[in-house]
Amino acid sequence: MKRASVAAALAVTLYATPVAAQVQPFPTSFKSETIPANGTQIFVRVGGRGSAVVLLHGFGETGDMWEPLAVKLAANHTVVVPDLRGMGLSSHPEGGYDKKTQGGDVAGVLDALKIDKVDLVTHDIGNMVGYAFAAEHPDRVTKFILMDAPLPGVGPWEEVLKNPLLWHFRFGGPDMERLVKGRERIYLDRFWNEFSADPKKFDEASREHYARLYAKPGAMHSGFEQFKAFDQDAVDNKAFLTKGPLTMPVLAVGGAKSFGPTMAVVMRAAATNVQGAVVPNAGHWLIEENPDATIKLVTDFLK
Repeated sequence: MKRASVAAALAVTLYATPVAAQVQPFPTSFKSETIPANGTQIFVRVGGRGSAVVLLHGFGETGDMWEPLAVKLAANHTVVVPDLRGMGLSSHPEGGYDKKTQGGDVAGVLDALKIDKVDLVTHDIGNMVGYAFAAEHPDRVTKFILMDAPLPGVGPWEEVLKNPLLWHFRFGGPDMERLVKGRERIYLDRFWNEFSADPKKFDEASREHYARLYAKPGAMHSGFEQFKAFDQDAVDNKAFLTKGPLTMPVLAVGGAKSFGPTMAVVMRAAATNVQGAVVPNAGHWLIEENPDATIKLVTDFLK
């Protein structure tokens, strides 16, 4: 993958489109609990009935992002929606932000819920956690959908790192935390604005909701640690690849104004049975920017 094509896949084009609905609370049919798993405490929402689906979020959001999709899936699936380690209402341990460890968090949650096999639907850093879980437990994953983020050390990773929009991959440490403290909303707005096809699609109420969660003690430190772990994640992912590619059906989804078809390029370096899909009129925030098209892709693939 040439640098220019990766940059084009990541480019952001601003244009006017209708505003999407704000983040909504999960319905009362979903029960929430905090589960001890793998040495930490993971906040989880569970609802529905049927074969299990796990939804993993990324940076700048929490499991709350999945509410529109979770409601649809709950008609035919048991839907499990955790907040990743150090994010949302999960605990903020000092370490364990490499994605292999967080894949162990997912395994621990599923063991506690007595769930064996699952479909995986992931976004952003959730892709990386999901890949680690799938690589270590391929017998537990029936289908895998990844949305709009690369995998450290896999496919065009080195080219992706050269994109200037991704400077935050190396942004962290005590001084950076001091700069951001009390200014979490300013920092997060940068992600919601620059990685949207239309920033208005990430509405004000949702921004306020997530900014409050990321302003909690330890939350931004944990977020920075997610990115700091990428070098170790690349080492771990390369080791996973030596054991062979994933063989379960994979759908690699990119936003038209973000990773687009590059998502399929990434996953064909890590799996043998890959379909690619591009969500139109969307940047990185697929559920917020084009929920109808994104939800249809997911539900059709999981049928």
